[in-house]
Amino acid sequence: MLLALRLRAGCQISGMLSRSLMTAGTLQSKGPLPDMHEGSVPIHVNHVRDRLRAIVGASTNWSDHRQAMEERKSLQSLLANKQEDLPARKMKDSYIEVVLPLGSQPELREKYLNVYNNVRFGRILEDLDSLGVLICYTHTKDDTRQKSPLSIVTALVDKIDLQKEVIYPDCDIKFTGHVSWVGKTSMEVKMHMLQQHNGVYSPVLDATFVMVARDPENRRPAFVNPLIPEGPEEENHLKQGESNKMRRVAFNTASLLKMAPTADERNIVHDMFLNTLDTRTVSFRSRVLPPNSVWMEDAKLKGLEICHPQQRNIFNRIFGGFLMRKAYELGWATACSYGGSRPYVAAVDDIMFQRPVEIGSLLFLSSQVCYTQGNYIQVRVHSEVSDPITREHHTTNIFHFTYKSEKEVPQIVPQTYGESMLYLDGKRHFDAAIQSRNGQNQNL
Repeated sequence: MLLALRLRAGCQISGMLSRSLMTAGTLQSKGPLPDMHEGSVPIHVNHVRDRLRAIVGASTNWSDHRQAMEERKSLQSLLANKQEDLPARKMKDSYIEVVLPLGSQPELREKYLNVYNNVRFGRILEDLDSLGVLICYTHTKDDTRQKSPLSIVTALVDKIDLQKEVIYPDCDIKFTGHVSWVGKTSMEVKMHMLQQHNGVYSPVLDATFVMVARDPENRRPAFVNPLIPEGPEEENHLKQGESNKMRRVAFNTASLLKMAPTADERNIVHDMFLNTLDTRTVSFRSRVLPPNSVWMEDAKLKGLEICHPQQRNIFNRIFGGFLMRKAYELGWATACSYGGSRPYVAAVDDIMFQRPVEIGSLLFLSSQVCYTQGNYIQVRVHSEVSDPITREHHTTNIFHFTYKSEKEVPQIVPQTYGESMLYLDGKRHFDAAIQSRNGQNQNL
């Protein structure tokens, strides 16, 4: 308790210091920041969405959204016919800093507070999603045009690695990011979140998002500016982006929906099956739950959201950050009820945005504990939408969250073959998340 009070006191002092630092335009920093941050003018987090609306020409009133979308159709002629027609950009051209001054502007805290008087991670996901889109628009901007003809949307949250379990609500936060890799119509964005303590910013998380560019009506792909690296560090960013692309392709190719489990994975499933057989009978159907274990069927929660216009993005569909926040919070509740103690998010990975969510849809969320190890809980959240008129159902997202509980948790046990595949898929994501997390800690 004494340590927590001292940390809070340090945050309050640093919050007062941050006002003068921001006025001077020289934010002190420490952590994974590139050299390109020099001279960058920070943006207030509340102004990010305003900038996006101005870039796209989106209406602030739902009643005017149809007119705004009709006006965007006229921007079709501004799209490039091929990528070579667009000027190349440098990584520093898209670099952005965004400040969330929770320490120096206490009136902002209410929106970000959770029941433990810490920062809500779901709100951070929303800010990261908006920032990622703004970074990509900055990369593709044309100073001769008032509006961008591109519709840039989040395609994938590749991974989010956290270095800290607790984010304090009375210390200023800074987000930084830039485009780190570019394909023909897609862009990878690297973002960092830092929090200020005693006048110095220290790392909280690193995030990698993949964005795609589409035409003004968001119907077909559109070309984006190529990227030219400057120096060895940026060349490494570019190589890492290409490596990330190949890793995603390989992971998708080896999906359990396409290929059978490996020999090691088959042995894991068979050993778990044998461990649940009733030794008093000679039957494959007689199953007994081992000690300190929970059947997978008994470790799930469900939720429903009505998609109102208030949650729309600049293209008048449901904001991807809102979807991530709702999925994260349901996943957190699942991990909390399963482990019987407060869980902390350790990693987020492989969130694929398969299709947009329309205003007026019914959004069904299903959260499932699919793998456990020690005090870690791997949770999978499935998202699907239903049109209340046609009653058609479509999967929109699959979310993967790794939580760390305060104490060791029961082992999750599958009963059916389908649940066994969920278990193996959860193990794959957990292993990838922990491997990435350990790699990040070694670099600190």
